[in-house]
Amino acid sequence: MLYTFFICFVAGIGAGLGTGFAGMSAAAVISPMLITFLHIPAYQAVGIALASDVLASAVSAYIYYKNKNLDIKNGLVMMATVLLFTLVGSWVASLLPNATLGGFSVFMTFLLGIKFLVRPVMTTKESMGNTSPRKRVIQSVICGTLVGFICGFVGAGGGMMMLLILTSVLGYELKTAVGTSVLIMTFTALTGAVSHFVIGGAPDITALVLCVVFTLIWARIAAVFANRAEPRTLNRATGIVLVVLGAAIFAFSMLGR
Repeated sequence: MLYTFFICFVAGIGAGLGTGFAGMSAAAVISPMLITFLHIPAYQAVGIALASDVLASAVSAYIYYKNKNLDIKNGLVMMATVLLFTLVGSWVASLLPNATLGGFSVFMTFLLGIKFLVRPVMTTKESMGNTSPRKRVIQSVICGTLVGFICGFVGAGGGMMMLLILTSVLGYELKTAVGTSVLIMTFTALTGAVSHFVIGGAPDITALVLCVVFTLIWARIAAVFANRAEPRTLNRATGIVLVVLGAAIFAFSMLGR
């Protein structure tokens, strides 16, 4: 029991910090740790990770919303297209069983971490306002389609893809990008968790409760810090967290082989 507590605690720290700082899916951190150290079946581990994502993302989204760092309208538009095209991507992937991009999530985590350290996102809310509402909605639909299809096809990397596109393509400032990303992740994670439990059956309750609680606690801490931090400090902190998590995820995936 103590061993399970420790593994879930460490997994919750990594997943919570990733969610609160960067809108990263808990599945990228929790799943490999549960599989490697607790020997929980992969499908069940992903379900537990997605369930941990739901509350952590919801609380993070609320904190970003309170600090006016959330684009609800365009976030909901993107969420709808992400959910729809995730199904399309999954269907296409089922037709190509030998096509795999297992390292995609790790690659995206590393890439974004390095990006925030080398080229910080210094966009302001004032500059975001230069884009017309109609153009922003169209951009959200196109980008949501792309993110959803890739997530469905690859099976990972959704949070990282959204953050990259929101900051680099749509020109969001970092806090608004993360706030919008965790809003979307709340609903995509809920859909994924429910489907995993319906198909795969009841999960390990102890691991589920511990991961949900620890991820929630650390996501809240990270979100509060992120909303109070200066842009350059936040970029640096987010970059460090993502690079460290990327290295950890890669190490856990190697141990699991």
